Amino acid sequence: MHKRMRSGAVVLVLAGAPLLAACGGGSAHPSASSAAAVSSGRITISNFMYSPMTDDVAPGATISVVNADAVAHTLSAMDRGQFNTGDIAAHQTKTSKAPTTPGTYRYICNIHQYMMGTIVVK
Repeated sequence: MHKRMRSGAVVLVLAGAPLLAACGGGSAHPSASSAAAVSSGRITISNFMYSPMTDDVAPGATISVVNADAVAHTLSAMDRGQFNTGDIAAHQTKTSKAPTTPGTYRYICNIHQYMMGTIVVK
């Protein structure tokens, strides 16, 4: 029985290989790969961590910060004045604007300063 299932799985994998090759791999859409470098600008706070910890965004992009924890947090630039959500209550969402100048911007939670992340403006 195990041999039959294993050989069936090999047949499925081999049969699907041409379909996968036809679906991608080439650079027919170069703009799609460059667009993938910039994320949606959504950061989730869960278990006292930012996710993703590094987020690539466009200059001036709106960043949504979702607090999935049961306590308040912030997302505040380490260099004051660049961006700051203020307190985000438990299970709430706030937005902030990314800087307009390309660069790397580190941020922390002002309440729990061991929480850190980075926004890369491209």
